Amino acid sequence: MDIASLVGLIGAVGMIVGSMIVAGGLGPFIDVPSILIVFGGTFFSVMFTAPMGTFLGSFGSMAKAFMPKLPKHAALVETMVDLSNIARREGMMALERKEVPDKFFEKGLQMLVDGADEMKMVRQLQKEIKSMRARHEATQGVVKKWIDIAPAMGMIGTLIGLVQMLGNMEDPKSIGPAMAVALLTTLYGAFLANVIFGPILAKLQTYSIDEVIYRELVVEGLRNIAKGESGRNVQDQMVASLPPKVAQKLLAA
Repeated sequence: MDIASLVGLIGAVGMIVGSMIVAGGLGPFIDVPSILIVFGGTFFSVMFTAPMGTFLGSFGSMAKAFMPKLPKHAALVETMVDLSNIARREGMMALERKEVPDKFFEKGLQMLVDGADEMKMVRQLQKEIKSMRARHEATQGVVKKWIDIAPAMGMIGTLIGLVQMLGNMEDPKSIGPAMAVALLTTLYGAFLANVIFGPILAKLQTYSIDEVIYRELVVEGLRNIAKGESGRNVQDQMVASLPPKVAQKLLAA
């Protein structure tokens, strides 16, 4: 569980709802037509922009903003050093069925055990990374559509409310509900875009970068094992491939 995501969401929503309550209660801020226009309209418009599988899958991906599987760089370096030492002492076949943290790592390691040369392994793993990036970009594209479309739906609701208000100026009782639709749809659209989906997108982009770094690190480590490098050299090469801040944390651990 990502505590920052959970606390951030609860805190942001809490501050907004709290201010509404202090201002006179939640009642004036709840309007069913506005909810239908913004929440319902945005939902179906976003669905319209993506294949159904991508649209439905995006909800599971967005959950990772709160429950991510963060890569463990330090543990990966230690595992890679151990494997390199085993390979130098006993040969590549000794690496078969060794436990590794994930399927990507396992696939690359199995390719070495099966006799694949370094370049073939690297090409295959780079294809896997490219495919992962494409999947992440598709999911993030759906989230971006929520951010783009929600305020637009809020503006549509505002225009609907203004048309209703201007069309019934002779009836003072109708002006209030029409004005509520006009204002609340803008509020709902801004809320969806900036409080819910904007932060989720930022988290997903950060986690995607971390995952790419992790996989590139796996490729670098396996390349060095394929070359017969010592454990110390493998560690030095992998640490050198990390961003400076990550490398400093790893060396300090």
